[in-house]
Amino acid sequence: MNTHILGASITRILQQLRHDPRTIGMLLVVPVVLMGLVYAMFAGAEPVTSNVLLIMLGLFPFTVMFLITSIAMLRERTSGTLERLMSTRTGKGDLLFGYGIAFGTAAAVQAVVASTCAYLLYGMTTAGSAGLVVLVAVMTSLLGVGLGLLCSAFARTEFQAVQLLPVVVIPQILLCGLFVPRDQMAGWLQAVSDVLPLSYAVEALQQVGANAEPTSTFWLDLVVIGGCVILGLVLAAATLRRRTP
Repeated sequence: MNTHILGASITRILQQLRHDPRTIGMLLVVPVVLMGLVYAMFAGAEPVTSNVLLIMLGLFPFTVMFLITSIAMLRERTSGTLERLMSTRTGKGDLLFGYGIAFGTAAAVQAVVASTCAYLLYGMTTAGSAGLVVLVAVMTSLLGVGLGLLCSAFARTEFQAVQLLPVVVIPQILLCGLFVPRDQMAGWLQAVSDVLPLSYAVEALQQVGANAEPTSTFWLDLVVIGGCVILGLVLAAATLRRRTP
């Protein structure tokens, strides 16, 4: 990767985001509104509301960033922008990590806004610090970015990119421990859950919610999430095509 080209890629992507109010709304407004619906569903009853909102801070960023990133990369390819960029000195690493850093910045803003609203508007409480909640939310967002970039290689249209959502995201939501604790699942379901990265994000958030200080399980979960982010970006670079046939 070239530092100058990487910086230019990050700047270009952030400028595109800045001029797209619908994407900004999806990043910043939609998670807050959805958490408000969750709060209303449980009528603010504690500790159920806090536990559910805490998990939502991992699920919403992951889902939103996966959807936005996969569609954005597909547009780059189908519009010919990717082919023009790769005919220059821009390498796959510059482009993919540029997307990762740019969307990671957007994810950080999203995580701060959503977490602030969860604590201040909806009265969420956690034994651990809010900073750790934001950290996990950002890492989960980056996980969505990495998987979105990887999965975009297998779609030819934006509709196909959206179709990947129930294939890649929904199984992870069902098996992450939101509905049934993972240790209470059938053996084969638990085995599947153990290889899904979102499970570790939810577990890390639950660790923050239950413990005043970071535990070894929390740090291990973060390492697993970070490894999945890097693996997703590397695989995305390996499968990146200049254009859609």
